[in-house]
Amino acid sequence: MDQNESGKRCLRVGITGGIGSGKTTACRIFEALGVPVYDADFWAKWLIVNAPGIKSAIVSLFGPEAYCPDGSYNRSYVAAIVFKDAAKLALLNAAVHPAVEQHSRDWHQRQADAGRPYTLKEAALLVENGSYRQLDKLIVVTAPEQLRMQRVMQRDGLSEAAVRARMRQQLPQEQKDAAADYLIHNDGRSSLVQQVWHIHQKLVALAYSDF
Repeated sequence: MDQNESGKRCLRVGITGGIGSGKTTACRIFEALGVPVYDADFWAKWLIVNAPGIKSAIVSLFGPEAYCPDGSYNRSYVAAIVFKDAAKLALLNAAVHPAVEQHSRDWHQRQADAGRPYTLKEAALLVENGSYRQLDKLIVVTAPEQLRMQRVMQRDGLSEAAVRARMRQQLPQEQKDAAADYLIHNDGRSSLVQQVWHIHQKLVALAYSDF
């Protein structure tokens, strides 16, 4: 949590959810309300290409083949290695995650300086990697597994087996839900807009409270 120019708090709020839960859709609604959203996945990809320290660490781990001749990240090459080697995956995460965290903190401070009451950090693995504990509050977008499955199959053109394999890389939805300060139910019956608005009001009130 940081102070904005008015002296009020600027909360760092995480938002996450299992694959197909609809967290990105929820984020777009928050953005429509003027809330700044930090897309951790996007910025991780950007830093992998643009941060010299990360690039050198990745080359040391995986060799020069980790980057294509045009300088872009050879994701498929690296993924094929870390899929079979948990130790290499841990080293890759150790090279990337701290840089993303620092980048997100710097970004958040700029939003605090601009007078924002809170920001959102959107990331898929906030609960899995424990980084949600570094944030002030956590929002989890939740949906029934079968509905999530259908969404991802339609969105990405994947088979049911492929979607289940991706789901196994994340914690069960119930464990994510248990870590949440706020839940958004994206089940096709409850209004996403109303739920986001309700949480937005609570977070603004908390940021401008005296405790």
